[in-house]
Amino acid sequence: MTDAEEVHRGADLFDAPPIPEATHRFLSDPTHHLLFAYDDAGRPVGMISGVETTHPDKGTEMLIYELGVAPVARLQGIGTALVSAMADLARKAGCYGMWVATENDNAAALATYRSAGALEETTFTLLSWDLLVDSPGQT
Repeated sequence: MTDAEEVHRGADLFDAPPIPEATHRFLSDPTHHLLFAYDDAGRPVGMISGVETTHPDKGTEMLIYELGVAPVARLQGIGTALVSAMADLARKAGCYGMWVATENDNAAALATYRSAGALEETTFTLLSWDLLVDSPGQT
């Protein structure tokens, strides 16, 4: 099991510094998964996070939430290995599928996911809400 100390050791692999409270909440949930890859010296050089999502008419699938590989470790198959490891974990958890969203111009991510066996589906529009600011029309 990954612990908060490992998250701290791999902090550079995340988009922003891990938040202690969020780290604890993530690691405490059995449907949240975080895997690390290490170099020969035992330093974290890659990470992938996944979240099991369940819906009444679909069952459970794995969402790859984030994938990060240190610049010095790129183009060595680490990202692909992490995606494959998450797929194995998802299968063992009984997930019927796994999915990820990434930017259309993120060539590295697209190549990694494709090399790990992902099939490209139709494009979609992503809409989001910033819940930390007031919504229009609300006070």
